[in-house]
Amino acid sequence: MSNYYRPGGFGFSFFPPVIKNLLIINGVVFFLQLIMQGLTFQGVPGVYYLDHWFALNPLGYNFQVWQLITYQFMHGSFMHILFNMFALWMFGIEIENMWGSQKFLIFYLMCGVAAGITQLIFPPLFNEQLAPTIGASGAIFGVLIAFAMVFPNRYIFLYFFIPVKAKYLIIGYILLELYAVPQGGSVAHLAHLGGALAGFIYIMVDKKTTFSLGNIFRSSSNKPKSPYNPFGGIKDALKHKEKDVQEARFYEIKDEDKSVKDEISQEEIDRILDKISQSGYQNLSEKEKKILFEASKKMK
Repeated sequence: MSNYYRPGGFGFSFFPPVIKNLLIINGVVFFLQLIMQGLTFQGVPGVYYLDHWFALNPLGYNFQVWQLITYQFMHGSFMHILFNMFALWMFGIEIENMWGSQKFLIFYLMCGVAAGITQLIFPPLFNEQLAPTIGASGAIFGVLIAFAMVFPNRYIFLYFFIPVKAKYLIIGYILLELYAVPQGGSVAHLAHLGGALAGFIYIMVDKKTTFSLGNIFRSSSNKPKSPYNPFGGIKDALKHKEKDVQEARFYEIKDEDKSVKDEISQEEIDRILDKISQSGYQNLSEKEKKILFEASKKMK
């Protein structure tokens, strides 16, 4: 058996619903920004109106509450949106597949809002120049933290060549952000740190997230086997669920209950897959896990 799952298992994909829609929405908004850059209204560039109403403006300078959400979908350049969306896809797909789409969306937006609040409050303390803030980076840093906490020993291929464990890579990013804060500049380093801190706190208080601080400091003997798969595959993402799968298999053998087999239908499978997408595998009932197991046997 291969050490890595391939995409396409029950309810798991390379483009889960929230990430797919976030990619689309960010792309559409960036395209709109490009269009508005070429338009003027009474001599005022159209992009100014977008920034005035939808970028995150400093307190006292046309700040609006909704900007804590809308600024997350705006970007300043092609490279800005490219790296943000690539990081969202690369580190976010396994988190959404594990947690379910609804929980992941709440987490993502919450980290972005926390990043925005941090950017509103703290820059004046460092004498930073006040300016509108745009970008999904704060929310992305929350996703990075989640990945490092849930998969600390997962190897990431830096520049597609150098294997680095996730915990070391993300800690390195955080240290760089801390170093850059006093340097100032046009990058919202404080927002990045705010999003990262929000992600850390969320996971620490969330009782449904499988996480132990001991795993951060514990080394793993697993070695990277393929540079093609920089984040290890779906199998590693589901290790914490294997116990549940084994339990379902055990009950199926012991009970000799044919009612589960009789209830298997494509409609029932679709309903269970929708439930996984919305709330995660861990929220399935034992009966639903048995149904998936029986269905998987028929597909072999």
